[in-house]
Amino acid sequence: MSAAGGPTTVAPETKALPAPATVRGTIDRSSPVPYYHQLMELLRDEIESGRWTAGARIPSEPELCRSLEVSRTVVRQALGALEHERLLRRRKGLGTFVAEPKIRGRLVQSLTGFHDDMVAQGRTPRTVVLRQAVSKAGRKVSDRLGVASDSHVVVIERVRSVDHEPIVFVTTYLPADLVPGLEAIELTDSSLYQTLASRFDLHIDHGRRSLESIRADAEVAERLQIEEGEPILFLRSVTYLANGRAIEYYEASHRGDRSVLEVDLVREREHAGEAS
Repeated sequence: MSAAGGPTTVAPETKALPAPATVRGTIDRSSPVPYYHQLMELLRDEIESGRWTAGARIPSEPELCRSLEVSRTVVRQALGALEHERLLRRRKGLGTFVAEPKIRGRLVQSLTGFHDDMVAQGRTPRTVVLRQAVSKAGRKVSDRLGVASDSHVVVIERVRSVDHEPIVFVTTYLPADLVPGLEAIELTDSSLYQTLASRFDLHIDHGRRSLESIRADAEVAERLQIEEGEPILFLRSVTYLANGRAIEYYEASHRGDRSVLEVDLVREREHAGEAS
């Protein structure tokens, strides 16, 4: 009770933010390189060297102005450019933080699956299966898999997460006659490709993938915990067995702010002697 006899009001506990990181290095005023670009490189070096880790709060605009003796315009230009590159992330009322690194996936050349890609990078993949059932193929899927539209396929809808953050929403279709009983096999936190190999002796041989940038619809936004209309990387893929039979067609929606898909280019040997 308070001295006046009324209830005592206790202020809600607030969680203190960690102290901001500090910048090593200085602006070279004799250099012809613009100040904002020098500042960008100083901040980028802090991030890429690992001295500033993901989630670290960086110095505020006034602190950067004061410590490096540059104008607010210079600081804002540098921070804006690094935010555009997804190296920094602003949180309203809290400050600017080092962004989480993008999740890297293989687009071509190596037909590994998401689970194997993430394990190879030392990350912890997590798969939640939303749907796993037998259904009619329909026109779109039958064209991709080379089967009749009224034939049956196993449909698998999954949300793939990395380090507890949803990254990919994927819908996969496989010819039911090649994978009898797959709809009943537990696939949570499992590799589909490993399951195909171990349970059905089916081994992926080659495939074709296409990629485009689109905006997330309501369903994808809900699955990936992003805002509707945010950009995503939309990947379509058909994979084949060695005999040419299509074994899998999938559509995957990757978060645009957290994903980068890498492409390996290989020069054909017969053209090696030609001028570039």
